[in-house]
Amino acid sequence: MKNGTLIEAKDVITRFGRHTIHEGVSFKISKGEIFGLLGGSGSGKTTLLREMILLQKISEGSITILGTNVTTTSFKMAERLRRQWGVLFQFGALFTSLTILENVSIAMKEYTNLPDWLIEKSALMKLSMVGLPSKVATMYPSELSGGMKKRAALARALALDPKLLFLDEPTSGLDPQSARAFDELIVTLRDTLGITVVMVTHDKETIANVLDRFIILGDKKVLFEGTMASLKETHNEALKNFLS
Repeated sequence: MKNGTLIEAKDVITRFGRHTIHEGVSFKISKGEIFGLLGGSGSGKTTLLREMILLQKISEGSITILGTNVTTTSFKMAERLRRQWGVLFQFGALFTSLTILENVSIAMKEYTNLPDWLIEKSALMKLSMVGLPSKVATMYPSELSGGMKKRAALARALALDPKLLFLDEPTSGLDPQSARAFDELIVTLRDTLGITVVMVTHDKETIANVLDRFIILGDKKVLFEGTMASLKETHNEALKNFLS
């Protein structure tokens, strides 16, 4: 990992049959950043996220995460890598038949040798970390509001103390107040835990107030990489108008 770069995509090409989604996508993400994947509908931002978390393969190019080329890595190394990141899917993807405590504990039971009492204590700590009261632990996903479900899913993503956190549209479906509270939570977690966050979002408030840097995808390529300040200074009117 050179110069604190945790993720590097080089000339990524993604094809589905004859349909090309990405054609030479490259970018870098540094340690401790909150980095955004932006773009219009169909630009391939969620596909790119899925490729980074090894749910989908790229056609050509490379993606290096935590010093490992994930496009050529072995199954065993891929499994080891997955334990170093947490993922929050767009709709939470909580197991509906399990309590919130069981949802948060599942990765610890699968990948550690910790005793049950310590797993439970750790899971409760993660729930507290994301701003949920301990009484939520015995509830089921169907008993929670949208914002609480997102927080519970975030607690599960943090279960193994990851170095990286991947978020897919974390504020979608939330009312404005809950969305801004979730934004604040992400920034607080980054600052206190020192994790690196990669998120797909189209939320203008999140883009303006949470992201350190971002890329804008379009025409199968990276149209822009940088900060909000540098985007405002660009002479490309199409990019300037992207957020409005």
